[in-house]
Amino acid sequence: MSLIRAFPGLRPAAGRAEEVAAPPYDVMSDTEARAMVEGRPWSFLRISRPEVDLPADVDPYAPEVYAKAAENLATMRREGVLVQDSGDCFYVYRLTMGTHTQLGVVAAASVDAYDDGRIKRHELTRPAKELDRVKQISALNAQTGPVFLVYPSDERIDGLLDGVAEGDPDMEMTGSDGVRHQIWVVSDKTRITALTLLFEGLPALYVADGHHRSAAASRVAAQCRAGNPQHTGEEPYNYFLSVIFPHKQTRILDYNRVVKDLNGMTGEQFLRAIGEQFRVREMDQPVKPEQTGHFGMYLAGTWYRLELEDARIPSSDPVASLDVSLLANELLEPLLGIADQRTDNRIDFVGGIRGLKALEQRVDGGEWAVAFALYPTTMNALMAVADAGKIMPPKSTWFEPKLADGLVSHLL
Repeated sequence: MSLIRAFPGLRPAAGRAEEVAAPPYDVMSDTEARAMVEGRPWSFLRISRPEVDLPADVDPYAPEVYAKAAENLATMRREGVLVQDSGDCFYVYRLTMGTHTQLGVVAAASVDAYDDGRIKRHELTRPAKELDRVKQISALNAQTGPVFLVYPSDERIDGLLDGVAEGDPDMEMTGSDGVRHQIWVVSDKTRITALTLLFEGLPALYVADGHHRSAAASRVAAQCRAGNPQHTGEEPYNYFLSVIFPHKQTRILDYNRVVKDLNGMTGEQFLRAIGEQFRVREMDQPVKPEQTGHFGMYLAGTWYRLELEDARIPSSDPVASLDVSLLANELLEPLLGIADQRTDNRIDFVGGIRGLKALEQRVDGGEWAVAFALYPTTMNALMAVADAGKIMPPKSTWFEPKLADGLVSHLL
């Protein structure tokens, strides 16, 4: 099996991408999703978040939710809103957010390569979320949410994609967030073969975002193989929907933290305790860290810069040297008693796209006691963790811009 392959994508009909495209299913609340579909009968959220078409008190994991997703997908195909390409294609995909652009390819990635570790992961999954995606894929008989993969930047691949994107796009739309999405269909067999072989020469791909979707695709493939006595390995279920970008073009923003209380300490006691681990400086403006080991802290209406001495930053451990780990190991656990960020409800996470003002608002609102601004995890650090076969702490990366759901889907 090849690392990636072309496939006949299911896409919005000509001129309908704006009506269909939706943000990723997991970046909004139920209330926000319901608001987003108002006046938009063909929004892809009706497939990725089908509970928006059911009563507000419905359990999002109930069987009728997945059944509604399948019904809505069938309707959109029957009405000609979504149309499948007649042959195998790759899809070159450009994202533009302000001055930032990144150019990648939509492809079907090998489940075997994922299972064997050639497509490398860096996060643990939560069983309930993984099962949700298994049920979604099974109900639709399709993968509709792409996994965001990264390849080590390769001039030959980059150049091939650049060449395709020199022409007019086959599909273009701008989301409500101002991000522009452009897609070029690659149906030429020569280009398809060249791109397939170039990817086959890469040592690995990396899951940047979409660990639950990739894990779910693996589980569905295992179920399909077990139930298919004529299994050959070439069936669509042996691959999963992905968008693959060169690592040098991806952008990771900070993923910040807020904590409910000071673990029984007063503000003065907390500052003294921090001073035993960090150099602490009071600042007259918000602090956005510019290097590893530096943190911003917002406490009782005041910003502080926290600086960890270089000697306290491990140099040989790719996980322990991450800023999310440094904050956890030097402050959150020993001072605030937060040992497991995955399960402790005293901590919450704020994506960097919301800015430092969002941290101030959470603390000033009174429900949270302190906020921490972190230096973003780098793509090289993510790849180093994955190469070492290790796992990052939860909420270590926030990728922007986000992929859109509904522009290309993979039927099984």
